[in-house]
Amino acid sequence: MSTSVKASAPSEAASCVPRIKARLLGESVLAQFVRFVVVGVSSNGVYALLFVVLAFLGPFTANLAGVAASTVLANELHRRHTFRAVGRVGWFQTQWEAGGLALIGVGLSTASLAAMHILFPTAATYVQVAVVIAVSGLFGAARFVALRGWVFRAPNFSGLEPAQP
Repeated sequence: MSTSVKASAPSEAASCVPRIKARLLGESVLAQFVRFVVVGVSSNGVYALLFVVLAFLGPFTANLAGVAASTVLANELHRRHTFRAVGRVGWFQTQWEAGGLALIGVGLSTASLAAMHILFPTAATYVQVAVVIAVSGLFGAARFVALRGWVFRAPNFSGLEPAQP
């Protein structure tokens, strides 16, 4: 009897894979958010790579090049894959609107770091990093909502509706 249970367990797990894949490839808020996070992590990897490769030009130049390239890449990946908006929104409009949102995020994280230096000048580096990550995370969630509802105008957008089965 235990043999049949063991034999059916892999097939049950295998039958879940197509359903999970279909949900992640769907148009629900959850599916789009998962793709949004994957694009964000990937574009941060591109940023880090460019920063390291271009560090010989100085940290400011390497940072500027990394931010510009990773932002353009992320915006295009969001247009094509996260929100599937190629037919609704053009490349230039994407870069202009989504890029503007990204600049606001950079401004907020920079302002939070400046505030840390003014209010808590002896704060440990890890505390400063934690504050910037927290601000970036909160703004990232707001950016997702703005991209979904404004920049890429998701069809039938009504906020954070539950995923469809």
